[in-house]
Amino acid sequence: MISKSPPLCMCPAGWKLLAMLALVLAVMVWYSISREDRYIELFYFPIPEKKEPCFRGEAERKASKIFGNHSRDQPLFLQLKDYFWVKTPSAYELPYGTKGSEDLLLRVLAITSYSIPESIQSLECRRCVVVGNGHRLRNSSLGDTIDKYDVVIRLNNAPVSGYEDDVGSKTTMRLFYPESAHFDPKVENNPDTLLVLVAFKAMDFHWIETILSDKKRVRKGFWKQPPLIWDVNPKQIRILNPFFMEIAADKLLSLPMRKIKQKPTTGLLAITLALHLCDLVHIAGFGYPDAYNKKQTIHYYEQITLKSMAGSGHNVSREALAIKRMLEIGAIKNLTYF
Repeated sequence: MISKSPPLCMCPAGWKLLAMLALVLAVMVWYSISREDRYIELFYFPIPEKKEPCFRGEAERKASKIFGNHSRDQPLFLQLKDYFWVKTPSAYELPYGTKGSEDLLLRVLAITSYSIPESIQSLECRRCVVVGNGHRLRNSSLGDTIDKYDVVIRLNNAPVSGYEDDVGSKTTMRLFYPESAHFDPKVENNPDTLLVLVAFKAMDFHWIETILSDKKRVRKGFWKQPPLIWDVNPKQIRILNPFFMEIAADKLLSLPMRKIKQKPTTGLLAITLALHLCDLVHIAGFGYPDAYNKKQTIHYYEQITLKSMAGSGHNVSREALAIKRMLEIGAIKNLTYF
C-alpha cells in the first residue's frame, strides 16, 4: 500500500513562511536591479552648468586623510640635477624607485625635460580631470565638459580622434609605458602635450633612449612589443617621479613594495599625480563591469573584456575600493558613475 504525503499546511504559520520567502526574493531582485543606480546616486557628480568653485589646496587637504604628509614638495618629474650627484640613493627598484637604474636614467634625463608648462604653473587654482579609458565614456557626450578643465590627463593608448564628442580633444598630459605607446603622438595629442613615461623596469628607460636617440632598437624584455618607430619631440617627454607609484601602492592599496608583483594601474597612478598637482580633481571613465559580466567591454574604444585583465598584476577590486574611498571623502568627484 502506497502512503500518501500529507497536504501542504496552509495554516497561518505556512502563509507567514511563504510571505517571508516572497519578501526575501523581492529584496534580492530589487538589490540586483538597483545596485548600479545606487552607485550612481552615491558617486555620480552631475555636470555643473557653470564652473565649480576652485579653492587652492582643497584636493591636497582632503587627500591628506588618506595620504598623510602627501605634499607638493616632491617634484612631479625626475630631474637631471637630482641624479648627477646622487647623495641619497633610492631605497627601491623600479617601479617604486630608481635603485640600480641610475646610469640608464641619467642618459634619458640628458635628452628630455622636466619642467611643468608656465600655463599651468601660473594658475591661481588648477582644475584637473583624469580621463579613464572605461566603457562608460561611450555615448557620454562629455567632450565639451572635459575640454574646459585647465589640465586634462589621459592614459596609455586611449584615442581621442573619432571620439571627441565623448572624451574631448584636449590633452595636457598622457601617462604611458613602452607597451602602451601604440598611438600616434601627433594624432592623439596636442602639440604641447606632455608625454609622461611611467617606468616599471629598467628596459623602459632603455627603450625611450633608443627611440629618442635613434639607436639600435630593443626587442626583448617586454611583455608586449613596444613601437620601434615613434615620432615624438624629446622635449615633450617627462619621466614620472616613482614617488607617486610608491604612494599609490602604499597609501591607497596597502601593497608591500618588495615582495608582491601587484602594481597600481596607470589610472590610479594618474589620480594620485593629480591630487599632488591640482586643487580640484574630477575623474571620468573609471570602473570595471561586475566580475560575472563576461561580455561587457571595458574600454570605450576596443572590444576587450574583463578577462584581458587576468595576469596583469592589477587588483581592480582593491583599486575600486580605493577610488570609492577618495570619492567618499570628497578628494575627487566623478563625471561618470562608478
